[in-house]
Amino acid sequence: MAGTTVAEVMAELSALEDPRAREVNEKHGDDHGVNLGKLRALAKRLKTQQDLARRLWETGDTAARLLAILVCRPKAFERDELDAMLREARTPKVHDWLVNYVVKKHPCAEELRVAWSADPDPVVASAGWALTTERVAKKPEGPDLAALLDVIEAEMRDAPDRLQWAMNHCLAQIGIDHPEHRARAIDIGERLEVLKDYPTPPNCTSPFAPVWIAEMVRRQHDQ
Repeated sequence: MAGTTVAEVMAELSALEDPRAREVNEKHGDDHGVNLGKLRALAKRLKTQQDLARRLWETGDTAARLLAILVCRPKAFERDELDAMLREARTPKVHDWLVNYVVKKHPCAEELRVAWSADPDPVVASAGWALTTERVAKKPEGPDLAALLDVIEAEMRDAPDRLQWAMNHCLAQIGIDHPEHRARAIDIGERLEVLKDYPTPPNCTSPFAPVWIAEMVRRQHDQ
């Protein structure tokens, strides 16, 4: 599929548009109506095409940007290019995929993590916290976990939704993976009560940090 034009891809995406999928996605803040399984199948057929990925991103269309993320070569982007893309990624799915599928694989991921975490834009800061959670889970040497807990304790309760969610995930990850910080992480969660009443379907773990930590630690012990 090399040499595919943006117009051809946009026509395919338009043909995949499903009003019911759009209705569901829009409830989560995502303005597209393409089934993600079909989007992934299209990406598999297109294979990796960095130039096409850049041009798809430039359209500003959410489905096209998700496809761009799937067909890009993560390490081919410049650091400043990724920073600009993250600031343009305002829908939750594009934001999440860009962080998880592209930025995490980039040589500048740590540099961006530090810069974004301190950014005044809460959506940008939430990307920094998502990268910090990954670091806590996979490479905890480096970040000062006690200092992270200090920031979470001071700022999470009043943070905007996306940033609050990312900080809460980091809080839970610290509690799950680091027994020496577990009691404090649980205590912070209990006092702040962030996501305590979040509606959780049966057989799913609550995102309320004390419950989340307890459940994941229990599973670790059961293994």
